[in-house]
Amino acid sequence: MIFSITAKRLISYDSSSSDGKLWKQFDAFLQGLLAFPLYIPGTAFYKCMQGRKNVMKILKELLNERKKATCRESVDFIDILINDLKDNKTLMNEKIALDLLFLLLFAGFETTSSGITATLKFLTGDPKALQELTEEHNNIRKRRANPDSAITWEEYKSMKFTSHVIHEALRLANIAPVMFRKATEEVHIKGYTIPKGSKIMVNPSSIHLDPTIYKDPNAFNPWRWKMISYHNDTTEPVGGSSKDFMAFGGGLRLCVGADFAKLQMAIFLHCLVTKYSWKVIKGGKMVLSPGLQFPCGFHIQLLPKS
Repeated sequence: MIFSITAKRLISYDSSSSDGKLWKQFDAFLQGLLAFPLYIPGTAFYKCMQGRKNVMKILKELLNERKKATCRESVDFIDILINDLKDNKTLMNEKIALDLLFLLLFAGFETTSSGITATLKFLTGDPKALQELTEEHNNIRKRRANPDSAITWEEYKSMKFTSHVIHEALRLANIAPVMFRKATEEVHIKGYTIPKGSKIMVNPSSIHLDPTIYKDPNAFNPWRWKMISYHNDTTEPVGGSSKDFMAFGGGLRLCVGADFAKLQMAIFLHCLVTKYSWKVIKGGKMVLSPGLQFPCGFHIQLLPKS
């Protein structure tokens, strides 16, 4: 669902009219993203690379079609890239443009969809947290002149408990299993030396599930975030991007879409808990393989509220 919305908004691609062709190729890419790099037909890595190749082919076809178009009522990201390609002063070329399209489609749905699914899973197992979350969003609707009007920026910033729920779900889910860095200089830490130029793999879950940092780390406890002080009275706790919380990376390479992802999750939760209740049909088992996976999915039935 999120991929379809992202593709439609970003590149005006209608998934329903193409039988999910683009998504199927993206899915093949994702399944082997961190597989052993053995490029032989039948292996996960081969399917991954074939998936990426097919996605790039579809994107190239879209780009070429759009170049030939004479007039369009709306403007999307492809149109912006085409304008940049026409500018002789820019470093943009077709290869960079296609890579950008691929990257934004990937970043716009993969981690967000996993994060929302994990949040629903945790809320389903914690009625108390779900009740407090629902009350927060119902109170926001009650304060409006029109209960069904769009969410304002002020309303989003007031979603304190929603922020706690999102951070706690991301801490437990560990959607990004590893992060890669390179030592730009020799580093000495706790008696060890990391030579300059070394490749470093950071494992966020070793911190997120550390009992010396988070009490009872395997428990879903959104209220633990109330204990963290806030900057400038915003919904962003100190742990939003610290050495103890790295759901979106850290440092200069902090995910540029971190705030957008949390905004997207908050709006989804607002619409869900104010308009629907749900019950689990089947699935819900979570595994890290190596990223967050739901092998049997997480099937729920939505029940509209009166």
